[in-house]
Amino acid sequence: MNPAFHIGSLLIHGDAILSPMDGFSDWPFRSICRELGSAVSYTEFIKAEDIVRPGKKTRDKLYFDPAERPVAIQLYGDDPDRLLEAALRAQELEPDFIDINMGCPSKSIAHRGAGVGLMRAPLKVARVFRRLSASLEIPLTGKIRLGWEDCKNYRLIARIVEENGGQALAIHGRTKEQGYAGRADWDAIAEVVAALSIPVIGNGDVKIPADIARMKAHTGCAAVMIGRAAIGNPWIFAGQERGQVTSEQVREVMLTHLERNLVFYGAELGLVLFRKHAVRYISSYRLPGELRRRLLTCERPEAFTALLDEIAAAVV
Repeated sequence: MNPAFHIGSLLIHGDAILSPMDGFSDWPFRSICRELGSAVSYTEFIKAEDIVRPGKKTRDKLYFDPAERPVAIQLYGDDPDRLLEAALRAQELEPDFIDINMGCPSKSIAHRGAGVGLMRAPLKVARVFRRLSASLEIPLTGKIRLGWEDCKNYRLIARIVEENGGQALAIHGRTKEQGYAGRADWDAIAEVVAALSIPVIGNGDVKIPADIARMKAHTGCAAVMIGRAAIGNPWIFAGQERGQVTSEQVREVMLTHLERNLVFYGAELGLVLFRKHAVRYISSYRLPGELRRRLLTCERPEAFTALLDEIAAAVV
């Protein structure tokens, strides 16, 4: 199969990618999306300082399985020196490329100059990409937004990324203030595609499989990232409409996801962290309130599995 695009010399087979999402794109969920067709696995974003002295939470975020390749470790920060040190440490884990997050709109991150806050400092962005691209042996990429409402400088930042060694760029078609609300501006994504020679990955308002081709046709982007629409619906990467997914398919994926959570995080935490995914997996079902409540408050994996059998019988 011919590759859809390439990041440096790295060939990417596929045009739909799970977006890195803090608290969601961990190994258990990423691995399922990858198996169903996500073309790349990005880790959750990791603070640059945390890689220097990683605790268990950071080590969990850095973990990936070779079967997921190609894999990107995504970093965030506001200091070029710390980002360089973190990128060199991350490179030792042998990911396929490093990605710099310049799109997170969270106040706790953006207002400290990281995430989308970094877009307010174009010269710093240039230093980060120039230094990291010159020092790393693997490709360097970035993820941005449109900027801020009073500073929509996405075209400038995109050019800076390319001119300073970035090998690909993902862009979410919303501003910092929009967060995840309102409509994504696909015309702005198209402007970035037209301005750059490196691959551009579009992000925003891809909710069903047909939106993948629609965004590519509208913007000319090489691939699309899918974030919130994939939670509870990893079948979007297989080109399958959610309404076509059978209750048995849902049950099988939920069991697989739960099993991986339990192995990865341990029995107690693994089940607790799985609940937010379980809510989304069953969101389209009209279930008795008591059954839904029992599922989402269940404290034992064995009981959870038994409840899934009840749900499967209830929605047939």
